[in-house]
Amino acid sequence: MSQSPISQLPSATDLQSFLEIATEAALSAGAIINHHRDNLAGQIESKGRPGDLVTVADREAEARIVEILQRHLPTHSILAEETGKYGNSNAEFLWVIDPLDGTTNYAHQYPFSAVSIGLLVAGVPTLGVIFDPWHQELFRAATGFGATCNRRSIRVSQTATLAESLLVTGFAYDRRETTDNNYREFCYLTHHTQGVRRGGAAAIDLAYVACGRLDGYWERGLSPWDLAAGVVIVQEAGGLVSAYDESPFVLDSGRILATNGHLQTPLSQALAKVQATPWEFPTELF
Repeated sequence: MSQSPISQLPSATDLQSFLEIATEAALSAGAIINHHRDNLAGQIESKGRPGDLVTVADREAEARIVEILQRHLPTHSILAEETGKYGNSNAEFLWVIDPLDGTTNYAHQYPFSAVSIGLLVAGVPTLGVIFDPWHQELFRAATGFGATCNRRSIRVSQTATLAESLLVTGFAYDRRETTDNNYREFCYLTHHTQGVRRGGAAAIDLAYVACGRLDGYWERGLSPWDLAAGVVIVQEAGGLVSAYDESPFVLDSGRILATNGHLQTPLSQALAKVQATPWEFPTELF
């Protein structure tokens, strides 16, 4: 989503209203997800790539979110993972939603998935709500409002070195077909940190950086709905979000580097070092 001029920035009152509407939608979608999670037999489908799944919960949760947003904000546009665009995707106010980030986890009853609802204002991530229905954790933020978990203020960690850090990352669906698959980075940073986790839900990865449970996150091959909400929450919690090389973050790039701020340059430099090292893709493993 490219940035474009905006006729008028939303007021603090408007943002607060938008935040409450997004919260209503996230909690309602979360209730649907919890309703279905113990009864998914025959209701899981593949989108065609290994591990890229969709369930009845994804579809029903997305429909509920769209219904709530359209009821309260009929002039706003929507980009939804499962059903696509509603209205003009270049509109000043564009909601970017993932009804169930971490569907593969959900399908396996692994408790690491979430609803993610972000608002772009003239292409800029401005508001985010992430709800983890497994643990009943609600992360929220809007530009200038700060970030919260279950209505309590959150801040990023103060970890200052990679050697002391706990990081998180993920692997894209095309990892079997490309050498740009994050394997080298994962192995290198596992050896140079206190550990690297692989959660399987970008929205929660970002929320955990925001609340200090993790110190940094990087990943490639992501979609706008994976990131739109989480980047706002990290920034409002005092963290930094950028491209791998610390240039400005671009939502459409599919790549993100998000840290507590102290680790932005060290992690960027580590990624660059690994990417500059020759490496042969181990096709014999597949």
